[in-house]
Amino acid sequence: MGIFDKLSALIRSNINDAIAKAENPEKMLNQVLLDMREQLGKAKQEVAVAIADERKLKAQLEDEHKLAHDWEHRAMLAIREGRDDLAKQALLRQSEHAQRAMNLQETWNKHSGETERLKESLRALNDKIEEAKRKKNLLVAKQKRAQAQKRIHETMAGLNDKSAFETFERMAEKIEDSERRALAAVEVTEAITGDTLEQEFKKLKPADDSVDYRLLELKQKMGMSLGSGNASRTALPGSAAPGTGSSAKRLGTGDEAPVKDAEIEEEA
Repeated sequence: MGIFDKLSALIRSNINDAIAKAENPEKMLNQVLLDMREQLGKAKQEVAVAIADERKLKAQLEDEHKLAHDWEHRAMLAIREGRDDLAKQALLRQSEHAQRAMNLQETWNKHSGETERLKESLRALNDKIEEAKRKKNLLVAKQKRAQAQKRIHETMAGLNDKSAFETFERMAEKIEDSERRALAAVEVTEAITGDTLEQEFKKLKPADDSVDYRLLELKQKMGMSLGSGNASRTALPGSAAPGTGSSAKRLGTGDEAPVKDAEIEEEA
């Protein structure tokens, strides 16, 4: 199992443990993110070690290539000096370093590829942790809404109990009954106290806000006839009664003559 497989297993274990407890979701998410960052730090250290090993292998590979090249150059120098024996020994050394370089080249290629995959995995892990940090606030908000919805549901379920509403209605009826009794007591007190004659005269006064009173007032204001019936016999306080005033003066000055002519014409 690779280091990132172990890391993923550990993170999943921490998340599952947090979900199982779920005492404080926000606190649990913060703890999970803290664990992720801690494991990411450890993974960075391991990747750094792998990169260092890869660079060491590369340096060894370059050294072997250099040594192989140097012994080959020495063999050429020995040949020029006519020392074939030295040239053979130099070529043997050159072959040894070349073989080592070949082996190191294969090992380095494999290790270099693994190191690049580790880097990619590390970047992916870092991106996931950053995404988890961005989602944390959304998850916390969802959890709070779920808790609020649960409390509302529990409250509504409690209100479905008829006993609470019945108690409320009884108290409301009791308060209204107390108010009616208080008003009745005031009415009784007013009935048995005070000047009864004064109360009788108050009843005779027209209501200033009655419709009939307002209608008569409006008609007089417009100079219209008050009409017949009860309305013609009713006058506003301070106004002249029907049949008085200017009409009476006209009758007293001989204005009744046209009336007589009309009566004669009717008899003819």
